Amino acid sequence: MAKKAHTVELPEPTPGQPHRAGDTERVGTSKVTYLAPLPLPTGMPPVDFSQAISSLNDTWLDYGAGPPSVFGYQLAIGIPIFGVFFSLVLIPLLLISVMDWQGYQILLVVASFGGGAGLLMSWWTMRGMHRERLKATPIRFHRQRREVCFIVKEQRLQHEVEQPVIVPWESLMAWAVEGHGATQYGTTRQYGLGIGYAHPKTGKWLKSEGLTPGMALSLGEWEVLRAYMEYELHSLDEVQDPLGLRAPGDPPHQGVHTIRNARRKLHNSLRERPSFWRYLYAVGWYFIHALSLWTLPGYLAEREHRNIQRQRPQYKLPEVEEWSKPLPKEQWAKPSEELMRLSEEVRRIRQRDPQQSIEEVFAEAYRRQGVEA
Repeated sequence: MAKKAHTVELPEPTPGQPHRAGDTERVGTSKVTYLAPLPLPTGMPPVDFSQAISSLNDTWLDYGAGPPSVFGYQLAIGIPIFGVFFSLVLIPLLLISVMDWQGYQILLVVASFGGGAGLLMSWWTMRGMHRERLKATPIRFHRQRREVCFIVKEQRLQHEVEQPVIVPWESLMAWAVEGHGATQYGTTRQYGLGIGYAHPKTGKWLKSEGLTPGMALSLGEWEVLRAYMEYELHSLDEVQDPLGLRAPGDPPHQGVHTIRNARRKLHNSLRERPSFWRYLYAVGWYFIHALSLWTLPGYLAEREHRNIQRQRPQYKLPEVEEWSKPLPKEQWAKPSEELMRLSEEVRRIRQRDPQQSIEEVFAEAYRRQGVEA
């Protein structure tokens, strides 16, 4: 099942309980706020901070298994090389008055073994992350059909079989979590977003969940999915590229173009607003990219993205490929009357009082439209 990587298990609701957008409940010390069924606009700006969306076009969106990042490869390459640079250049410069050739030879051996071990550990870490990405099957949102496709893995005759489960968009369950905990070091907080549905035949809980840095970003991530399904969002640039590192015509995933666009943006800022601090930043930028071997992280990110696209089961199942095809416009599914009425009411309330919580806004919208609890 699609699942964003995280180390802490999020509290989750009971799938059999009836809920709707705006309902809240306590699960232990955590507060769960429901965003769907009945996916009403939250008023938050859509933003995919976690880079959980891997593909988006006019017909469907894939969520829950984002593409590899250039930054991850820059860290994997740059940290071991910086260790070697620190040992062979910075330490001798600091100890130039007391270090002799024999001491430098010892540093050379230590740096060689340490750098090699660091690169090996980085390779092993990136390999493990690649395997996790391969195992993570994204959830596909088809906005023309107003349906969502989960891929379920089942054991049949000692073989693992992958089957699609199609869920109506307005029946999908989604929730945002705000959790509190205590450790020996103090109080901790965690935030997350969950999306799920009970299998119509087996009752098995299908879900995707992941941590986010804050409640606003949980709501923003959900708002990306809602806005896409309601034709309010049409490209990943609107929600994944706050730094402007994606030029017109660039692919949605990160790669060599990400580094080249960052360099172009850096030079533009130096020409338009030159200052001592900007030139100092430029020196640091080139130093960091030299340590990470310039555009090599971009090439590696592109290569991994191509490998994942070829191997993920979401793209292999014939029934999913057929279901994913675009429909003639006259066959597009329409939102329910109830959802349209309530969404308009929510927008009116939000416009009148932008500071109200979503629970209060949704509850008032239900009350005004005569929807029973």
